[in-house]
Order: sequence, then C-alpha cells, then structure tokens
Amino acid sequence: MVNHDRFLYNQDMKTTTKKIATIGMLCALAYVAMALIHIKLIPAATFLTYDPKDVIIAVGGFLFGPVYAIIISFIVAFLEMITISESGIIGFVMQVIATAAFVIPAAVMYKKNRNKKSAAIGLAIGTGCMVVIMVLWNYILTPIYMGAARSDVAAMLVPIIIPFNLLKGVLNSVLTLLIYKPIVTGLRKTGLVSDR
Repeated sequence: MVNHDRFLYNQDMKTTTKKIATIGMLCALAYVAMALIHIKLIPAATFLTYDPKDVIIAVGGFLFGPVYAIIISFIVAFLEMITISESGIIGFVMQVIATAAFVIPAAVMYKKNRNKKSAAIGLAIGTGCMVVIMVLWNYILTPIYMGAARSDVAAMLVPIIIPFNLLKGVLNSVLTLLIYKPIVTGLRKTGLVSDR
C-alpha cells in the first residue's frame, strides 16, 4: 500500500511538473506573440492594435480549462504592463478582461465536448462576449486612459470599438482552430501533455 501511494504521489508530481512547464511555455509564447506582432485593424484608430497572444491563451484554455487560461492571461498581461506597455494598470485590466471574455466560453465549451465543433461554437460565443463586454469597459475606462470626454468615447463605440473587437475575435478564433492541433501534437511528442 505504501509503495502504491508513493507511486501515485510520484505520478502526480510528474503531471504537475509537466503542467507547470507547459503553462510557462505558453506564457512565453503568448508574450513573444504580443511583443512582436502588432497590426492596426482599424486605420482610424491607431491606438488599437491587434496581437495574437489570445490565440496561445485559448490553446492553454483548451488544454487545461478556463482557470488556467485566466492564469496565463494574468501572467502575460502583467509582464506586458511592467515591460513594454505604456497603458499601465488600465491597459492591464483591459487586457485581462478582454482575454477572459474571449477564452472562458471557448474553454468551457471545449471542456464539455472535446471536438472541433464545440471549439468553434465556444470561440464564436467568446467573440460575442468580448465584443459586448469591451463596449462596457471601453466606455468606463477609456475616458480615464485617454483623458477624453465620455461622450467622445461613446461616439467611437460603433464605428471603432465594436468592429475592432469583432475582427480581433474572428482572427483569434480562426488562428486558434488552425494551430491547436499542431501545437497539441508537438506537446504530445515531447510528453508534456497526455493523449486525449
């Protein structure tokens, strides 16, 4: 019995170590994606740039569930805030909220049914959630960040904020569906994740 318990303990430790290593790797990949890729999706709004870090975070959510996706999001947004971001704590809060709105529905749906259809539905729901939630949070926080009148920000919601977040969500969804399987296949070959 003691040997059996020790075996289970060792297996749990190996699994935990692999999970921590994989999450660390996903954090690093998401940070690099955020640091190197910046695309202006809406020419009229140069202050809004797209980066594909949420794609990597969504992959983490598919692998380990919504809680770990939020942990990865928090770590990456914090690293961004203390290194290259100029938007400070407001940018940090907005990043975490936007990512959470996108990845939580996708990770929850995929956790229930691990197939491409569930992933696609979850990503579509996540895109819709992100668009709606970011309308609210842009209305609340963007005037503080930009030092602009709330009425000016309200005027940007339909022509700028909504299209930006919709395009961002669609791009993130398509890229996640394209890269998830190759990434998981690679992680399985290294033994970092188990077959499932």
